Amino acid sequence: MNNIEYIGLSQVNGPLIVLDGIENVCYEELVELTCKDEKRLGRIIQIEGNKAVIQVFEGTDSLSLNNTRTRLLGNPMELAVSRDILGRIFDGVGRPIDGYGEIFAETKLDINGSSINPVSRDYPKDYIRTGISSIDGLATLIKGQKLPIFSGSGMSHNELAAQIVRQANVEGSDYAIIFAAMGVKNDVAQYFRRSFEETGVLSRVVMFMNLANDPIIERITAPRCALTAAEFLSTQYGMDVLVIMTDMTSYAEALREFSSAKGEIPGRKGYPGYLYSDLASLYERAGKIKNVKGSITQIPILTMPNDDITHPVPDLTGYITEGQIVLSRSLEQKGIYPSVSILLSLSRLMKDSIGTKYTREDHSAVSNQLYSSYAKVEDARSLAAVIGEEDLSMIDKLYIEFGRKFDSIFLNQSKSDNRTIDTTLDIGWQLLSMLPKEELDRLDPKFLEQKYGKVSVIEDNTADLTL
Repeated sequence: MNNIEYIGLSQVNGPLIVLDGIENVCYEELVELTCKDEKRLGRIIQIEGNKAVIQVFEGTDSLSLNNTRTRLLGNPMELAVSRDILGRIFDGVGRPIDGYGEIFAETKLDINGSSINPVSRDYPKDYIRTGISSIDGLATLIKGQKLPIFSGSGMSHNELAAQIVRQANVEGSDYAIIFAAMGVKNDVAQYFRRSFEETGVLSRVVMFMNLANDPIIERITAPRCALTAAEFLSTQYGMDVLVIMTDMTSYAEALREFSSAKGEIPGRKGYPGYLYSDLASLYERAGKIKNVKGSITQIPILTMPNDDITHPVPDLTGYITEGQIVLSRSLEQKGIYPSVSILLSLSRLMKDSIGTKYTREDHSAVSNQLYSSYAKVEDARSLAAVIGEEDLSMIDKLYIEFGRKFDSIFLNQSKSDNRTIDTTLDIGWQLLSMLPKEELDRLDPKFLEQKYGKVSVIEDNTADLTL
């Protein structure tokens, strides 16, 4: 630890301060600031010669240029971790905020971590059941995968995230869930906490909460603290950890604000040019390492400004991650929950992780046929918008009806409806039985012979699923 204390600041700019005449400093090193007997923490984010730029965690309000004393702590920001973090709630820099006192740390870990070396990665294959048909059946989540949810402002992504936390299940494994919220309002934070407490899952959840009125530097550190906790549980205790981070757009906006304060040249829509590599430094901490029992699976949630999927944050996220789940505002307006847009969603790891060994033999066939049939539904709906539904051909009218049933029966389910994969695929078969056999060109004949025509089309969510 450096025992030299520097008195005075050369500059204050928003959440940043500049210190001159500083020696023997390191990037990401913690510093302690004292002004009028009030102590604050910061970290060094830029070094130019003997000048250092410092991010102040609690903000720079009331800091004096002349009387502020700065001391270097000689280490990067660290998170105190132990198995006791399960069931606890922390702020964005890892301080307990649930009233149960400090964590008795087994160790302290640098929150910056590092991406998993591609050579040491084990290919993700084990299926994670979320109990949600649109995800389990058509965009299956795999252990060790990073599968983001693209949403819009005011849509039901918070409810979907809470439901996944309550229902996510990795068969035959010891698992935990890390939940990181960035820039959320107080009522949203209370919703998540109450939801987890009432359903009894909080004991296996670790929450990191950064509220909208908290310092924005915590928005930068919250996901890193969450991933550090996940790495500890997965490597030290062999746990399968699901990390849910919301909202990554708030995180990116915090990065943009810091970049602007530092005077960096902005990139697209004002975001820093290093946004891609910064997001990758978070997303690439997910995965499964060879010969290590545990794993880290990520579900980042981000809101698309103006529902624009080409916006820099969803655009870059899509390049880094292995697919995406996209929520549809038109489905949301129809009262369908979860409002997953099937044709825009995909899971790139799904094909190698479903089938007899992981889910069910007919999973791939049913999924492909549902995608194909729903694409024809969209074509029929587009044609109906031009010429009117009454002038459609019989087969197009049948696809329109198939689409209505698909939305209301397959996609739509209550927030407490925890479906098994068998239930999901059986509902898929029931819907496909509405269509003529010759239209089911993605199904293996052996499956058609076993299943087709042996079920009646269901009218609501409480169906007889006996085949």
